[in-house]
Amino acid sequence: MHRVFSGIQPSGVPTLGNYLGAIRNWVPMQDRHDCLFCIVDLHAITVWQEPAQLLAQTREMAATLLACGLDPKRCVLFVQSHVTAHAELAWIFNCVARLGWLNRMTQFKDKAGKDREAASAGLYVYPNLMAADILAYKATSVPVGDDQRQHLELANDIAQKFNHDYGTEFFPRIEPFIQGVAARVMSLRDGTKKMSKSDPSDQSRINLNDDTDTIALKIRRARTDAEPLPGHLAQLESRPEARNLVGILAAVTGTLPENVLREHEGQGFGAFKEVLTEALVAHLSPIRAEMLRLLQDAPALDAALRQGSERAEAIARPVLAEVKRLVGFLPRG
Repeated sequence: MHRVFSGIQPSGVPTLGNYLGAIRNWVPMQDRHDCLFCIVDLHAITVWQEPAQLLAQTREMAATLLACGLDPKRCVLFVQSHVTAHAELAWIFNCVARLGWLNRMTQFKDKAGKDREAASAGLYVYPNLMAADILAYKATSVPVGDDQRQHLELANDIAQKFNHDYGTEFFPRIEPFIQGVAARVMSLRDGTKKMSKSDPSDQSRINLNDDTDTIALKIRRARTDAEPLPGHLAQLESRPEARNLVGILAAVTGTLPENVLREHEGQGFGAFKEVLTEALVAHLSPIRAEMLRLLQDAPALDAALRQGSERAEAIARPVLAEVKRLVGFLPRG
């Protein structure tokens, strides 16, 4: 079985886009692969986080992942900062990675913006920590979106340089995990932009903890156009908002956009939005209810994460020990 590693930041309740594009696809992976899913709080603090909010959002993310179907008996679900191998290996990788490599990382430029001198050093070396996240478990597969492919290439460069420098073949090559076509969900206010937790407008997204009335209101207000729905997908090429809503309905009902159009051809968006709202509520309400139930018992939630961290640490501990031996660190004895 491939060992698969994936991480998600505790930066607020996941959106429908996070769920359909990634989290939902993790659930069947648990039965086919050796999976580790990590709530990456160390990555989160590369930009300022209010401590109380970070703590709450970490629990919230754990509850969300469990409610979406991750099963601690079928995967390893844990918090990044609970396993010290991530930080220790990241420092070693800071000394392996080259500045020129990091200077080419486009995500740092995007996140730092014009005032890059004010960005944290952690944000700059973020890709080295990402490499440590994966290689601490000698994972061979990582589900990644297009925005993370460059970081995965860097992780392989780091692994290869470590192996070369220390005359070993210790770290494996990491491959992007291809899991079919993931749903690409766009903003409800602008069909040309991805649905995002960071969008200033809450009306631009469906959050997984939105209640029935909130979902109905957001879909009713979602931007569309005046034309009825066509019968063929090609006819939506220049209609991004219409294409987005059709794609969402297809994803939550387990069908293809072409089938949605065949069923609703000629329909206006008033009626279509009612169908979409009903489908979203039916799909998301059980997830929301389970999230709320889990969050009402923080000690049980923390215990599940603690057990996951212990399992993760048991995998990472011998990997880190061998890395330290190869580097030449004095054993503790």
